[in-house]
Amino acid sequence: MLIVSAEETEGAFHPPSILDFFPPAIFQIGSFEFTRINAAQLLATAVLVILLLVGTRNMKVVPGRLQSVVEMGLDFVRVNIAHDILGRKDGNRFLPLLTTMFFMILFMNLTGIVPGINIAGTSVIAVPLLLAVISYVTFIYAGIKKSPGGFFKNALFPSGVPAALYIIVTPLEFLSTFIIRPVTLTLRLLMNMIVGHLMLVLFFSATHFFFFTAGGWWTPLGVGTLAFGLAFTLFEVLVAFLQAYVFTILTAVYIQLAVAEEH
Repeated sequence: MLIVSAEETEGAFHPPSILDFFPPAIFQIGSFEFTRINAAQLLATAVLVILLLVGTRNMKVVPGRLQSVVEMGLDFVRVNIAHDILGRKDGNRFLPLLTTMFFMILFMNLTGIVPGINIAGTSVIAVPLLLAVISYVTFIYAGIKKSPGGFFKNALFPSGVPAALYIIVTPLEFLSTFIIRPVTLTLRLLMNMIVGHLMLVLFFSATHFFFFTAGGWWTPLGVGTLAFGLAFTLFEVLVAFLQAYVFTILTAVYIQLAVAEEH
């Protein structure tokens, strides 16, 4: 079960708040603070690296269970994201980036349901923003690499539009392509992880309150909030996967738009 972040003091129920995402430092070196969220990020990274190293060591023609799981995960990104969106040539070219992005997001998302941590490594803006910047820079790099002299021209001045309308179309294209994309990538991932954490803490802190503080006739309500908490935990696993998939596939789509023939 998840650790309850809201404290019940003096018989009152205290719901989760945005302060959960600013936990006290575990230790501090100068101005650098290492918090529970940083621990979640390091744990997710360590587990992912170890899983991939062990799963791809001593590869066999007839794979074992761990090798099969790792191969399924890698093939999912390669076939369903990279090759489907970018084609085989460009898909293989950007496959390392897309694979890293997908599994990094997935494992950091899953720390939100790990007992003792119960907060996603992607629930603070630094990680989603960093990934969005990487996606944004890769998109621009791919476009300039494909068409050094025409990428920005084609992006801001799409063909087939009457010249008089460029005064309206060009600012909209600039906002849509170069501003809104990284912002929406960042906020979509961040908000989903924040809401997921708040909902889980709400259910389990309410369960703790009904069972151990309110007691009496309130106890059956605790059974209900516990059931909702367990169900929502399973839902968060699905959300963790979907957010990793959506972020990665949108990155692939943006790259595909940059390397399209008209650019």
